[in-house]
Amino acid sequence: MLLINEYKFEITSTIAIMFIIIMYTSSHAFRYFAKYTIFTVLSYISATVFLPLMLWKPRNYKNGLLPAWGGRQVSKVLGITWEMKGKENIVQNSGCVVLINHQSCLDLLVLSEIYPVMEKCTVISKKEIFYFWPFGLASWLWGTIFIDRLNAESAQRTLNKTGDAIRHKQAKICMFPEGTRHGGPELLNFKKGAFHVAISAQCPIQPVVVSQYFFLDHGKRTFDSGHAVITILPPIPTEGMTKEDLPGLIEKSRTAMQEMYTKSSAEVKTKHYSVS
Repeated sequence: MLLINEYKFEITSTIAIMFIIIMYTSSHAFRYFAKYTIFTVLSYISATVFLPLMLWKPRNYKNGLLPAWGGRQVSKVLGITWEMKGKENIVQNSGCVVLINHQSCLDLLVLSEIYPVMEKCTVISKKEIFYFWPFGLASWLWGTIFIDRLNAESAQRTLNKTGDAIRHKQAKICMFPEGTRHGGPELLNFKKGAFHVAISAQCPIQPVVVSQYFFLDHGKRTFDSGHAVITILPPIPTEGMTKEDLPGLIEKSRTAMQEMYTKSSAEVKTKHYSVS
């Protein structure tokens, strides 16, 4: 009886595996949801599995290098390759505000590529993430700055501390100025928060542009293997600027990023996604 049950289990498992393989290769919608599930599970694991090591040096930016390594392995599993340009433009000997265009939750994998080449990187996140343990604890351990978006006074105190971290610890704060995910050909309007931080800290802005994710289409439910280019643009100084300079700084930053986004996306599409 035991042998019969084992045999039935093996047959059922084989059929299930074959079904998954057939659906994964033949159905773009199935592959879309499967890859997002894989991304979510593996990202969560890579962010939390190193918790014991992070506890030795809490709030140390180097802790972020561990989940970043895990994120790069996730990219390999998903079949996503990244190419980085402009490393010579990385701000040296000071902190800065790093602006990144925001296309998808897959931007976490972009951070995994950026962290090893930019020292002392961290991010700003809504405080609710901290209570999502153990991920929230891991985020805190690698230096994430949590902000209470519903409490203006508390949020302002946090932003002031962020400015201090940039000035005194030479931190590089990664922020998504669009504020929401968008994968179209035009960047969304930039919100003011990142620019307030940069002017307050009198630190440069480091624009980072990621080419369009042609391998991902939420509307059509497609998530294929693909390639994207990360371009680090020359820093934009804010020294001597005040809040009156905010509109011009936002426009200058968005224009530079939009031009590179259009250019790099066109190059990637021609080289890797040419239509026959």
